[in-house]
Amino acid sequence: MLYLEDLNVGDRFESRAYEMSLDEILQFAGQYDPQAFHTDPQQAAEHPVFQGLAASGWHTAAVTMRLWTECFPVAYGLIGSEANIRWPKPTRPGDQLRVVVEIAAITPSKSKDDRAIVSYITQTFNQNDDVMMISTTKILVFRRGAFAESAEQ
Repeated sequence: MLYLEDLNVGDRFESRAYEMSLDEILQFAGQYDPQAFHTDPQQAAEHPVFQGLAASGWHTAAVTMRLWTECFPVAYGLIGSEANIRWPKPTRPGDQLRVVVEIAAITPSKSKDDRAIVSYITQTFNQNDDVMMISTTKILVFRRGAFAESAEQ
């Protein structure tokens, strides 16, 4: 587990690859984002922007979240406070996604010395190193022993 004192601006974390299968794309889209360019390969092929079946951006984000939790194991979890997401390219069936996380800033809390807001930039790449998603995220990160010390008081 990573604590605040383990992190520095510029630190990078890289995930394993994750394959986006056609079945998974169709299932996710059918349940959460039922638009034809996510659910119907024939209609998606005729779409003027996507020109083929594309995974929901939220599906790409969910897989990115899974990969974050594996390669960036922050103590007490990835407690988000803010995020900005862009999807420069659509994720396609068969794409192998991987994420690279880089710490951009660490801002100590002004009122509680056991924590800080850590800002990081994540790029989600496919097997061709195309950027499929890029996000800037802020999370709450605690110092080692933060809760043990507060329990003693």
